[in-house]
Amino acid sequence: MSDPAILSFDGPIARLVINRPDARNALSIEILDALHDRLAELEADPRGAHVLVLTGAGKAFCAGMDLKAVLIELSGDPSLGKRLLTSLAELTLRLRALAMVTIASVNGAAIGGGCGLTCVCDLSVTHADAKLGFPEVDLGLCPAVIAPWVLRKLGPGVGRRALLMGGVMSGEDAKAIGLADFLAPDRAGLDSLTNEVAQRLASGGPKALAATKALLNRLDGSEDRDAVLRGAELSASVLATPEAQAALKARMTR
Repeated sequence: MSDPAILSFDGPIARLVINRPDARNALSIEILDALHDRLAELEADPRGAHVLVLTGAGKAFCAGMDLKAVLIELSGDPSLGKRLLTSLAELTLRLRALAMVTIASVNGAAIGGGCGLTCVCDLSVTHADAKLGFPEVDLGLCPAVIAPWVLRKLGPGVGRRALLMGGVMSGEDAKAIGLADFLAPDRAGLDSLTNEVAQRLASGGPKALAATKALLNRLDGSEDRDAVLRGAELSASVLATPEAQAALKARMTR
C-alpha cells in the first residue's frame, strides 16, 4: 500500500505530497492521520529545511472532504464526520504554526477543505486552468473550519462573497481575487514557478523567516485555536442534518 502522504527533502526545501490520486486526494481519516504524522516529523526534525511545498499527487491538489466518509448511510458511523472535521481543524492550526514558510503548489482541483489548505499556507502558486473554490453551501454544508483562514487570506468582503456564493473558479480568477499569489500560464509551467518561489524564500535567513512568520501569525489572529475548533463543531452539526446528508447522497449518485 502506498504512503498516503509523502515527505521528501532537497536542501532547505521540503516537499509534502498528498498521495491519493485515485480519489483526487480527498481528505479521509487515513490521509489526515498521515499528514499529521508528516508534520510531526517536520516539527521534530526539519533536517535543515525552512521552506515547505505542499501539493497533491496526480491531477488534483485536494478535492476536500471524502464524501463517502461523511455520508452516514455509506460509512455507517455518525461520528466519523465530526472526527474528520476536527482532525482537519487541528491540521490547519498545525500547518499554520509550522516554523517553516509554506507554499501550496496547486496543481489541479483545490475544492472546499482542499482550497482551505491553500489559504492556510503562507503563499500559493497555481496555474490558469486549475479549479479552486468553496462549494460547501452548494452541498448543504458549512465551511466553518476553513472560514477563518479564507477571511485572513481574502479579507472579510471578498472572503464572505467566496464562501456564500460557493462554486469554483479558474486559477486565473483565483489570482485576480488574491486566492493565489503566483500564476503559471499552464500546468507545464507550475513546477518551475513553484521552484522559483521556493528558492527565493530559501535564500532568506531561516531564523528571520521563522520569526517573521510567527509575528504575522500573532498579528492576524492565526493563533486563535478556539475559532477553528468551534468551526469544526459547527460544520459537524450541519453535516449531520438530513438536508446535508441528502445533498451529499445526490452528489454521490450523479
